[in-house]
Amino acid sequence: MSKRRPSALDRKTVSHRAQDCCEYCKCPAAYSPDSFSIEHIIPSARGGDESLANLALACQGCNNRKFTRVEGEDPVNGERAPLFHPRRDHWTDHFAWNVDSTIMIGLTPTGRATIECLQLNRPGIVNLRRILIAADLYVAFDNLNLTSG
Repeated sequence: MSKRRPSALDRKTVSHRAQDCCEYCKCPAAYSPDSFSIEHIIPSARGGDESLANLALACQGCNNRKFTRVEGEDPVNGERAPLFHPRRDHWTDHFAWNVDSTIMIGLTPTGRATIECLQLNRPGIVNLRRILIAADLYVAFDNLNLTSG
């Protein structure tokens, strides 16, 4: 049986819900060097469905690193932890920004494992955050509330 691709309406809905930002690294699509795609939070290969509740907007860098993963290793305690789930988890429960909003900080095993697995502080993303802040174009997202950068 072939996998159903998200419809144009589903893609628009997911993108709007994510405020046109990667739901993992928070990179805005308008300024990202990566293309964006609709990804399955729980991958199809692991039983995930095609519902809107299982779809997230992700930059290609995060999507490629996540692949079929649903958990990763917490670098602090070495134990397995679930990756951040954009529909179920609250961003501020698992992550925070450093003082200048360029580095994501993991507050929990889930946050730390997600940062490590998806490399959410990879140099290109951190540099993009710095440039957008300098140009007064950056918005740091805390899941639902916006804070100007």
